[in-house]
Amino acid sequence: MDYKKIDAGDVEYLISVLGSERVFTNEQINDDFSHDEMGGISRKPDVLVEVLTTEEVSKIMKYAYAHKIPVVARGSGTGLVGASVPVYGGIMINMSKMNRILEIDEENLTLTLEPGVLLMELSAFVEEHDLFYPPDPGEKSATIAGNINTNAGGMRAVKYGVTRDYVRGLEVVLPNGEILEVGGKVVKNSSGYSIKDLICGSEGTLGIVTKAILKLIPLPKKAISLLIPFPSLDMAIGTVPEIVKSKAAPTAIEFMQREVILAAEEYLGKKFPDNSSDAYLLLTFDGNIRDEIEQAYEKVADICLKEGACDVFIVDTDERKDSVWSARGAFLEAVKASTTDMDECDVVVPRNKVAEFIKFTHELQDRFQVRIRSFGHAGDGNLHVYVLKDALSEDAWKKKLSEVFEAMYSKSRELSGLVSGEHGIGFAKKAYMLEQYSHEYVELMKNIKLAFDSRNILNPGKIFQ
Repeated sequence: MDYKKIDAGDVEYLISVLGSERVFTNEQINDDFSHDEMGGISRKPDVLVEVLTTEEVSKIMKYAYAHKIPVVARGSGTGLVGASVPVYGGIMINMSKMNRILEIDEENLTLTLEPGVLLMELSAFVEEHDLFYPPDPGEKSATIAGNINTNAGGMRAVKYGVTRDYVRGLEVVLPNGEILEVGGKVVKNSSGYSIKDLICGSEGTLGIVTKAILKLIPLPKKAISLLIPFPSLDMAIGTVPEIVKSKAAPTAIEFMQREVILAAEEYLGKKFPDNSSDAYLLLTFDGNIRDEIEQAYEKVADICLKEGACDVFIVDTDERKDSVWSARGAFLEAVKASTTDMDECDVVVPRNKVAEFIKFTHELQDRFQVRIRSFGHAGDGNLHVYVLKDALSEDAWKKKLSEVFEAMYSKSRELSGLVSGEHGIGFAKKAYMLEQYSHEYVELMKNIKLAFDSRNILNPGKIFQ
């Protein structure tokens, strides 16, 4: 693509807007800004800027649009598909210092905040007010705008839904620098196209989120988890449709395998309540009435035992909660620490196809002689499958990774699944998405991008570009 190369005049303009202390070039730019959490795709921006206000973002975008300079907005950089990597260089806007919580409205049950607020800060703040923000992605140091841009889901999605379901309104800076407000505090809206819902999940290619209004709900008074060991993963995942049909409404239904638990134990230096079985389901139930929660989890416990579970552990003490959920939260880092490099397949398949897909990954492990580890959200069919490099040479790694990914994404299509359940497409997965969708579908996405960004300067090279 034909973009203007950053020169001294461009840097001088940015300094005039932000001051020299918030504009960085060359060796001043930390290498962390060249990649995201997964790595593999790397390039530094030509200039990195820190912004504090919507107006600053607007001025930068107006200048970049007029001069056709590529721009990438970035938060914590916890993504896994290279969506925040500036593959064409240009300007990177660091949004992390726009991190104020602006208003909590307890009458309308909304929270208004800036894009750089971290998920863990958001959750702690609203819980102090006896309120609850349900989306629960595994990476708690991600920013809320990053969650919005990927429509992040997480463990509680099976009961509560995903990020898009909790975004009431957005302030967005468009590629041409204009400031657009969409949605608001209203509960219902049937007033034309839902631009708000289009921005959610667009991976920073359509606009830059500078403010969000989120829906909150009352904080459930009680939560209890069940850790349920099974002799095999097939038996564990095969039980999930029975749990769903029971209408017991668990908040989360997670699956995990023994080798991932052992990796987490080693990584954290503390024991899991049980590591003797091949596979586990981890379920959570929440609500306000203890008797109702107990009735729900007892019904599910009975179902699991009838389906062949080895035991049912009730996770209701602080010690057990810490050991179970700290391990679950550390799975990604634990797997990463056990190898030299890795990459992820973040597919989503129908719930009744989860066992078939995971069994297929075991076959791939044997066929390609490469380690594959998996865990994920059995309740909504979103699977996190990691291919590990270990001692493979770089050439052998690239070849095997490509072959394994091609096989897995092909299997996903065969099972009526999709390329990504919550991590997005970014740069890393776009080839597989393009194999999935028809020409007409891709052309429609291209035309939407063109309507927002006729000069294609905002996060170019991502999703389908």
